[in-house]
Amino acid sequence: MAENPQNNQWKTLDKDLGRISQIEYATAYVSRPLISLGIALAFMVLAGLGAALVFGSSPNTVVVIAAAIFGAYMALNIGANDVANNMGPAVGANALTMGGAIVIAAICESAGALLAGGDVVSTISKDIIDPDGIQDAQTFIWAMMAALVSAALWVNLATKVGAPVSTTHSVVGGVMGAGIAAAGLATVNWPTMGAIAASWVISPVLGGVIAAACLALIKTRISYREDKIAAARRWVPILVGLMAGTFATYLAMKGLKRIVRIDIGTALLIGAATGAVIYAVTIPLIRRQSEGMENRRRSLKALFGLPLIISAALLSFAHGANDVANAVGPLAAIVYASEAGGFAGEVAIPLWVMIIGAFGISFGLFLFGPKLIRMVGSQITKLDPMRAYCVALSAAITVIVASWLGLPVSSTHIAVGGVFGVGFFREWYMERRLQKGLTTGGTGKRLAPEERRRRKLVRRSHFMTIVAAWVITVPAAALMSAFIFYVLNSLTG
Repeated sequence: MAENPQNNQWKTLDKDLGRISQIEYATAYVSRPLISLGIALAFMVLAGLGAALVFGSSPNTVVVIAAAIFGAYMALNIGANDVANNMGPAVGANALTMGGAIVIAAICESAGALLAGGDVVSTISKDIIDPDGIQDAQTFIWAMMAALVSAALWVNLATKVGAPVSTTHSVVGGVMGAGIAAAGLATVNWPTMGAIAASWVISPVLGGVIAAACLALIKTRISYREDKIAAARRWVPILVGLMAGTFATYLAMKGLKRIVRIDIGTALLIGAATGAVIYAVTIPLIRRQSEGMENRRRSLKALFGLPLIISAALLSFAHGANDVANAVGPLAAIVYASEAGGFAGEVAIPLWVMIIGAFGISFGLFLFGPKLIRMVGSQITKLDPMRAYCVALSAAITVIVASWLGLPVSSTHIAVGGVFGVGFFREWYMERRLQKGLTTGGTGKRLAPEERRRRKLVRRSHFMTIVAAWVITVPAAALMSAFIFYVLNSLTG
C-alpha cells in the first residue's frame, strides 16, 4: 500500500513542532536565571533612586547612592545565603514546600527587620577596628564602602559554589581589611578578632552537640520505645514546651531591642513562663492528634510537623531583627558620615535604610534562595521532621548559651553545625547498631567495610567545602576589602 503524502507532511510537521517546543523549553530554562538577575538589578537601581530622593542634593549624594546600591546588593546576598539556614531543615524534612518556606521566611524576615531591628548599629562592627586610627570622614566612608562591597562579593561567591557562610564574619573581614589598608595593623582589635576566630569552632560544635543530644533523647525516649504513641504523648509536649520557652528567651534577648532592653535573667524567666504555658496547652492537643495513629515511627513525624514550621518562622523573625545590620550597618555609617562630616562609634539607622535591608533580604531569598535551602535541607544529610526539629531547637539554645557566656557566634555556623551534628550522630548510632549485629529488617547480617563506607550519612564533599568556606571567609573578605579600599582611595585621592 502506497504511503499517503499528506500523512508524511503531518509527521514532518509534528517533528518540527516538537523541535520548536524543545527550543522553547530550553530558552525558558536558560532565561530563568536572567529574569532573576534582572529583578535583582532593578531592585538595586530602585534603592539608589530612593537614596537620591531621600538624601537630596549635597556633595556626597553620589557616594550615598552608590552605598545604597551596594547595600541592596548585600541584602540580596544575605537573603540568598543566610536565610536558607532557617528554612532548609523544614523544607528538607518535607514539613514545608519550597514556595511555602520562601513566603513564610520573606514575611518573618521583613517583620523582624522592620519591627524589632535595632535603632542603632555599630559603625565599626563590634569594635573590630579603632575609629581613632581613621584619619578623616572621607577615609572612613571609603573603608565602609570597601567593607560593604567585599562582604557582598564574598557571600555572592559562596552562594554560587553552594556554601552557606556567615554574613557577619564576611562584614567583619571586610571591616578589618579596610581598616588595615586605611590605618595599618595597629588599628585592629586583635583580642576581638581572636574571639571571632574561636567562634568558627565554637558555633558549629556547640550547635552540633546540642542537636545530636536532642536527637538522642528522641530516639531513646520515643522512637525505640515499644509503645511509641504513649511515649510521644509524654515527651512531645515537653519538647514543644522547651522549644517555646527557648524561643521566648531568644526573642526577648535578641529580637525586641527596639521595644525594650531585657537582661538575660528576665529573658530566662519569660522563657520559663512561656514554656510552661505552651506545655500545658500542648498536652491535650498532642493527645487528640495522636488518636488512631499506628504504633510506628512514621506516625511520629506528623507530631513534629507544626512545631517545626513555627520554629522556622521564629528563627527567620529573629534573624531579620539581628542580621539586617550586616546589610545596612556600613550603609548607615556612610550616610551618617556624609551628613555629619564625621563618624561615630554608633549611629541611628534611618527608616529608608532599614527598608532597603528588609526588602533586599526578602527579594534575595525569593530569587536566589532555593539553591542553598536545598543544600542545607537535603544535600548534607537526610532530614525528617524530628531531625529538623532538633536542628531548630539547637540553633535557639546555642545562641542563648553563647550570649550567657559572652561568646560571639554565627547563626549560620550554628544551624549548619546542627545539621552536621544530626548526621554524624546518625552515623555513629548506625555503626553502634551494626557492631551489635543489628540491621534494618532484623537480619543480624553484618555489612562489609565497603558497604559501611557507602552508607555514610553525611556527604563528605559538602562537609569539606563548607568548612573550607568558613575558614577562609574572614581573610578572603579582608583581602578583597583592602584591595577595593586602595582602588577607591587612589581614584579619589
